[in-house]
Amino acid sequence: MNVLILGLGNLLLTDEAAGPRVAACLIERGILPASVEVVDGGTSGMELLETMMGRDLIVIADAITSQKHEPGDILRLDGEELNIFFRQRMSPHQIGLIDVLAALELMDAAPQKLVLYGIVPENMELGLEPTPAVAAACERLVPMIECEVAEALSAATLAA
Repeated sequence: MNVLILGLGNLLLTDEAAGPRVAACLIERGILPASVEVVDGGTSGMELLETMMGRDLIVIADAITSQKHEPGDILRLDGEELNIFFRQRMSPHQIGLIDVLAALELMDAAPQKLVLYGIVPENMELGLEPTPAVAAACERLVPMIECEVAEALSAATLAA
């Protein structure tokens, strides 16, 4: 199974850096199999096209805004929930991500499954440190993503 974990965000904007922080933690822990690629996508858009091409599973970590949730809450979106997400503006990287996914569709190289984990930010101002709520959410999200990937790999092994 070809798996990519992608952290999106700007390291210079406090809580906006949630995705890259999660990606760095996943790499640092070193628990995921070598076959799982973890990438800090930063604020890239179409530059990620080749990286995302032909994956079975892509798990994205990003900061996403929500009026219904508190700072530090973690949202998991897939399937129809992602379609709704793409109709609303919830992430600063959403436009670039939509473009990349549309290009992958046109190239018949879209992921079989896409999951987005979003952390609700408290502060998106210039700064290098996340707020305590988002820092704690990043810590909680790392094992959630590890579990998501382990379940997908296990299901793929059983299906083979």
